Amino acid sequence: MVQKLAKTLNKVGINGFLLGLFAAILLAWIFPFAGSGESPVPWKPIINVGIGLVFFLYGVKLDPVQLKAGLKNWKLHVLIQLATFVIFPLLVLAVVPFMSWIDKDFQLGITYLSVLPSTVSASVVMVSISQGNIPGAIFNASISSLLGVIITPAWMGILSDSADIEMDFIPTLGELSVKVLLPVILGILFHKWLYPKIEKHLSALKYIDQTVIMIIVFTSFAESFSQHIFSPYKMSVLLEVGATMLGLFFLIWLVIEGLCRMLGFSWEDRVTALFCGSKKSLVQGVVIGKVVFPDPAILGLVLLPLMLYHIQQLILGSFIASRFARRVEAIPSTKKK
Repeated sequence: MVQKLAKTLNKVGINGFLLGLFAAILLAWIFPFAGSGESPVPWKPIINVGIGLVFFLYGVKLDPVQLKAGLKNWKLHVLIQLATFVIFPLLVLAVVPFMSWIDKDFQLGITYLSVLPSTVSASVVMVSISQGNIPGAIFNASISSLLGVIITPAWMGILSDSADIEMDFIPTLGELSVKVLLPVILGILFHKWLYPKIEKHLSALKYIDQTVIMIIVFTSFAESFSQHIFSPYKMSVLLEVGATMLGLFFLIWLVIEGLCRMLGFSWEDRVTALFCGSKKSLVQGVVIGKVVFPDPAILGLVLLPLMLYHIQQLILGSFIASRFARRVEAIPSTKKK
């Protein structure tokens, strides 16, 4: 009975990691002191080591040969990266001034969400289920993660005045290079030697990523709760933010769909563009956010829209991918357009 329920929930995107995020927030609410800056637990060095390990393993899993081969389909790559780093941010910047129902603090989080890179694992999995262009998904999701280290803080540097935050681009880029890019590069250098040794353990290694993210979420929200950051906001405000995230998901989805049809993309490339271009990375969002928003209390507030978007992109993405898969099975491949 329990296994059947777990499989059903997993099909719609509600998996152990998602439940773990809810648990981390609940624990932060119940025990805010344990995750705050006053806690005797040395959270900062633990998180820094964890981030380095996550991105080192990410680099190990990247195949340089496969990335090189993926360069051929340039139209697909350009559209996905433009959707991720240009179209999505510009759409949000265009509509945020009209979101009078959203508190300014959450508007900052929504703006931050819009400039983040695409997520890797979720995009590739959903493209695979939909029988899309898997090599294209792997290439774009991977490149997006690397570009995000530069483009995301660059966007936030441009927007820092209007967003009422102080951020120096060069020091931020330097810190992210040490925490993210350097471990990734080292991982790529060790790919040929280390990947064959860890390949059979990849399913287990994902728990390292998930644990680090849950720790960061726990400490960020614990600091927010300990400083009563969320006290002024009613539950209805959080529901409004969630509904806004849902609207953003469908808005960017429709824009990408229209561009794919205009460019005459094949079914495989269209599916890949839709999933890779509409996703936002929680992992990168949390890691880059630790640098851009050094105050953990503010970080918890900023991460809330991203977490709500993450939940919805998993659930909706899984549902859409399943529908796409059934559609592909029902028609001959020659008729996929």
